[in-house]
Amino acid sequence: MIVMKINKLDRYRRGSSSRVTCCAPSNTKSHGGAEDQFVTPWSISVAMIFDFVICVCDEWDIFIDASFVQVKKIIRHIRQYQVPYTSGGLVNNPFCYSLRELYNEYRFQLQERNERLFYKLLLDHAEELLPVVYTPTVGEACQKYGSIFVHPQDLYLSLNEKGRILEVLRNWPEMNIQCLLITIDVGTNNEKLLNDELYFGLRHKRATGQEYAELLHEFMNAVKQNYGERILVQFEDFANHNAFDLLERYRSTHLVFNDDIQGTAQVVLAGLVAALKLVGGDLTDHRFLFLGAGEAGTGIAELIALETSKRTNVPLDEVRKNIWLVDSKIGLIVSSRKESLQHFKKPWAHEHEPVKELVNVVKQIKPTVLIGTSGQGRTFTKDVVEAMASINEVIRQSTISYLLCILMSTEANLSIICNACRNLLFFLFPTRHHSRNALLKRLKLGASGSPFAPVEYDGKVFVPGINAYIFPGFGLGLIMSGTIRVHDDLLLAASEALASQVTQEDYDKGLIYPPFSNIRKKISAHIAANVAAKAYELGEPEFSFNSLATRLPQPKDLVKFAESSVYSPVYRGYR
Repeated sequence: MIVMKINKLDRYRRGSSSRVTCCAPSNTKSHGGAEDQFVTPWSISVAMIFDFVICVCDEWDIFIDASFVQVKKIIRHIRQYQVPYTSGGLVNNPFCYSLRELYNEYRFQLQERNERLFYKLLLDHAEELLPVVYTPTVGEACQKYGSIFVHPQDLYLSLNEKGRILEVLRNWPEMNIQCLLITIDVGTNNEKLLNDELYFGLRHKRATGQEYAELLHEFMNAVKQNYGERILVQFEDFANHNAFDLLERYRSTHLVFNDDIQGTAQVVLAGLVAALKLVGGDLTDHRFLFLGAGEAGTGIAELIALETSKRTNVPLDEVRKNIWLVDSKIGLIVSSRKESLQHFKKPWAHEHEPVKELVNVVKQIKPTVLIGTSGQGRTFTKDVVEAMASINEVIRQSTISYLLCILMSTEANLSIICNACRNLLFFLFPTRHHSRNALLKRLKLGASGSPFAPVEYDGKVFVPGINAYIFPGFGLGLIMSGTIRVHDDLLLAASEALASQVTQEDYDKGLIYPPFSNIRKKISAHIAANVAAKAYELGEPEFSFNSLATRLPQPKDLVKFAESSVYSPVYRGYR
């Protein structure tokens, strides 16, 4: 099985290229075209052996004996690059670093010179370094990709390769492909980049319409032909219209996954399920209101509707009527706007008069759960929070979540919490027999979409959850079971597995996600096992398969099998 991840720089660079990653376990055999894989020339093989011998002779003993010392030295060096950052109320956040120093000195050089040590460093300091290799630093890295570029770490495709993409894929020299990043360059609309003499991408306006669709269609067919039926293609950071179109077009013919649409939804659903275990009740007891109707908002709404429909056997269309969405610029999505809406918003257009201001929408819709997925910050104002508290005074507990980047001081108060939110927050209101002031005082911070510093509030330290909980374990579950399609029930299985990892100790700390320090084996292994188990249960009528999983026989202990499939950056002894 091979996994591919399409990771699009275009959100940050305004549309210049797309990136794809391919991964496959070494003991997995590719299908359809794998027999014609390019064979590494003898000269390259000899050169690789020579480099390995030099590494063994000069550095191997040092790596084995002192790797833990190297990790300590490197993390100490990285911490010296912490810089003050005052935007949005964040001061001296330990997760802010010098991008140029980090990426030039560590991200590229360390990874290239000693990959095991690089991953050892990440594993030992996952929570601290995640903001460096993931959100938010990766966004700035995409913006400055050309200036910090050292050498390619991926396969580059562009419009110039149209008509011969399969040939290019077959020319990739590595035979044991477990994870391959592919950049797809279709041009850019960024005038600054077009006028930059150092920009090395295609120097023309971004391809759209039929030209764009034909290139992606050729790519998807070539990938499947070269790597087989079980190749997993992950789309990430595509613009809304492209993301939904690609997912809808290929979900029935390819193994595809979009983290922005499906992954974010899985994490939020898991948080809601975990929160409801704490406060009681069920999803059916709540009315949902979303601020933002893009990839994240509609993806979360759909997964909540699927889970609710599954639990109650109520038709999906009926369940959707209890979920409302607000366009951040226009207002409440209602049926009178249906003709002008994008296709992925139309299922959420309900009968109601148009309402623009969020606080008025809250007062009229009376939601018990408020979820923000808009790119606009400072929209959950004090008035909105107070309106939610007032509406839900008679309900045991109401949940507010927010999905825009968190930027706040550690000396958080209500004003900062309401005005500085930027990414996936859950606010839990204990509402039974409490006044509005008491409710606002007992506001709890539960989760965040990006890795940021813990927040101290009302004598407690709340550690934000992040949006990276699902996709590692979800992808592993697909790979280790040999799944051929991403069924909706697999998405739900991953959310349920994540929610089940939250302990009473976590609840006591105000958390609705387990500690991220357990992500590698404990959390991801259980998610992978749950996804794989569901894949073995589900059939695929189109292919006359008894299950979506094609790796047979099924492992007896899926959790242990998942744990054994996880990469460990350890040095093997040589004599």
